Amino acid sequence: MKRRGLLLIAFSALLVFLSGCNTLKVLDPKGPVAKTQSDVIIFSIITMAFILLVVYVLYVYMLTKYRASKAAPDYEPPHDEGKTWLEITWTAFPLIIVIILSVVTIRSTNAVEAVPKDYQDQKPMIIYAASSNWKWHFSYPEEGIETVNYVNIPTHRPVEFRLYAYGPITSFWVPQLGGQKYAMSDMVTKLNLVAEHEGSFVGKNANFSGEGFAHMEFEVLAMNQKEYDKWVDEVKNTASELTPDEFQTLLDTKFVGRKTYSSTHLTFLPPPEGEHAGHNHGDSAAKSELDQFQIDQPGAENSGGGETEHSGHNH
Repeated sequence: MKRRGLLLIAFSALLVFLSGCNTLKVLDPKGPVAKTQSDVIIFSIITMAFILLVVYVLYVYMLTKYRASKAAPDYEPPHDEGKTWLEITWTAFPLIIVIILSVVTIRSTNAVEAVPKDYQDQKPMIIYAASSNWKWHFSYPEEGIETVNYVNIPTHRPVEFRLYAYGPITSFWVPQLGGQKYAMSDMVTKLNLVAEHEGSFVGKNANFSGEGFAHMEFEVLAMNQKEYDKWVDEVKNTASELTPDEFQTLLDTKFVGRKTYSSTHLTFLPPPEGEHAGHNHGDSAAKSELDQFQIDQPGAENSGGGETEHSGHNH
């Protein structure tokens, strides 16, 4: 009786504690990709809960049916041969569960890797997201602008994030819009997301990358197309240009706040894709390429050569 009372108190305390928790972001999707992943998580939890329920019921049944009795010490229970139907059952059910979870996983993985089916008739907006110690650089090649530690996107339009890193491997993750994907120094990975609701969503680095890992959060602000166009025009008219020297300063500085520029670093330091794929884009490599660029092409930040090459990748 005493043990039962302690269990009841512990269970009640757990309920009170959980009632004060905020909704898990991954279970509060604001886009089709996150919705697909949320459905898979919930389905998996229900499946595992069902398995646990069956196991606990059988456990209690076995304890009750085969508990110690007052039989004579020399009593021997009758010999019981193995039952074929039982052996088939405990072999078939786990196999069926594995097959179901495998099918769900494969289908959902293919779905989140592609542009969501309701948006496949639209041209995705491309945003390059590059990480460095310890910040995020967002380059908009179509608009010709760049931001640091925040990114604005229009709602109801597919966005293709192209991820890479200046330094250690990081993981780009916006829980309410979709799952995480790694950003590496010598290649570009792609992540397709869509925001179907306006609002501010938290993004972060989901891969431990050093002492400044906890500071690698950024804001994703989803707005309607009219407000987004207005913001882009404001950036073009008011923000300063991003020069090679300024970009190198950003890479060398560990922590910076939000910054906005009316040009991108893609013109003078292309991402590691196409002919640049396989090259190390860590901090030292970035400095070397920037120095070489300044030696070979002084004032090239105002030329169109890099922009033309980059435009070929996007169009």
